[in-house]
Amino acid sequence: MASISIRGLSKRYDGQDTGMAAVSELDLEIGDHQFVTLLGPSGCGKTTTLRLIAGYIQPDAGTILVGDRVLSSKDEVVPPERRGMGMVFQNYAVWPHKTVFDNVVFGLRVRRVSGAEARRRVDKALELVNLTGLAERYPNELSGGQQQRVALARSLVVEPDILLLDEPLSNLDAKLRERMRSELKQLQRRTGITFVYVTHDQAEALALSDRIAVIHGGRLQQYGTPYEVYCRPANKIVADFMGLVNIFPAKVRSTAGRGAVALDGGAVLELTLPAGCTVGEEVDVTVRPENIRLVSAAETGPDVARATLTDQTFLGNIHEYCVTLASGLVLRVQTHPTQRLTIGDAVGVAIDAGQCSVFRRRESAPAN
Repeated sequence: MASISIRGLSKRYDGQDTGMAAVSELDLEIGDHQFVTLLGPSGCGKTTTLRLIAGYIQPDAGTILVGDRVLSSKDEVVPPERRGMGMVFQNYAVWPHKTVFDNVVFGLRVRRVSGAEARRRVDKALELVNLTGLAERYPNELSGGQQQRVALARSLVVEPDILLLDEPLSNLDAKLRERMRSELKQLQRRTGITFVYVTHDQAEALALSDRIAVIHGGRLQQYGTPYEVYCRPANKIVADFMGLVNIFPAKVRSTAGRGAVALDGGAVLELTLPAGCTVGEEVDVTVRPENIRLVSAAETGPDVARATLTDQTFLGNIHEYCVTLASGLVLRVQTHPTQRLTIGDAVGVAIDAGQCSVFRRRESAPAN
């Protein structure tokens, strides 16, 4: 059983601002066999959380359990080597003077595994990470992606119940990083090991994870599936962090039925409002660029605002446009690359109300 329960976890470093903590009152349930990503900007507490799970540091409050076994509390920490976990670091940490085999077998030799069994397990680990036949090479004879696979094999060879990964792909180029994402996900499915993965890369988290824990300022902001955190953000922090988003002011026009808000550009959107909203209240609406359509300036309708196209960027698979409403508000819009418009064109902006989130200015809870 490799489920992880994190309850009320807090950690503050010496000299840290008294109003801040690296990790604050974190509650998280990581299921057996899941791929869970801790996602957030630099300094948010995600790596500290991973190090707390690994047993490298002791919490100031709270507990970490694997199954029913308490591994960390403010009074006692089970050392890393007795946790049944593997760890893969950002910088690979492979020994340059040792062969691939000697790098991978190291943990088994520490555990005094017999030579024949050690060879069998190293061969199996190298096969899992697609390094069969490279056991006698040295790290300087390998690519960056292959060196990262050596680090993975070294963690897998000891047959951990849980694998912790601290931004392991950040040193790779874009194409190799994308390929390694796919290999990591397939590896997790083949082995059934519980993966806990740290990254600041939203695309990486969305591509890999069963569930994502978005952390900001040491606090958990949202924990859910990739779809939930991207399409149904719990607050403006999550909405703003998870990829491109437009955040614009609106006023509540009606609270009847689902409710409706009026935008500065003249459009009225019927959408679900947060509880307690009143007519005339100022709110913030968020919508992704891909959920806005650019239509003819002559098109009418309550959900269409008038705008002028002020910038464009061709990105191959999409066109990204900036449009400016009469109020001066600038929105980013992504369209199919075959939709060709010219800077200065008058356009209509049609927003998909079903894909919007609404946030009260004085509260963080949204309605989607």
